[in-house]
Amino acid sequence: MAETSCFHNLKEGGIPRQLAEGLSARVFPGEHLMLSVVEIQPDSVSPVHSHANEQWGVCLEGEWIRIQDGVEHPVKAGDFWQTPPHVPHGGRATDKRAVVLDIFSPPREEYKKAGSGYR
Repeated sequence: MAETSCFHNLKEGGIPRQLAEGLSARVFPGEHLMLSVVEIQPDSVSPVHSHANEQWGVCLEGEWIRIQDGVEHPVKAGDFWQTPPHVPHGGRATDKRAVVLDIFSPPREEYKKAGSGYR
């Protein structure tokens, strides 16, 4: 692996993915985990879904409502959370933009190429 491919920036680059209307991601896959910088536009919705990957999330900017296992959790910049494999989760934006860093282990195979949706 070339040394330059090991260094990235939160504001640019990555594999583009449109998760849902108002939710866009830039994905950075590694061998054992994957980072995804998700931009959440005001009033958008992340449909509840689940997957076999463990997922951690960090709210980098703004605020939004994280829905996990049927419970709503208001989160703001600086908050982070763990989602075990197969736990239903999603969220909804407030009237403000938010940016979330998602971390997946193992990497989500379907996110290794540009596309849309959660699958």
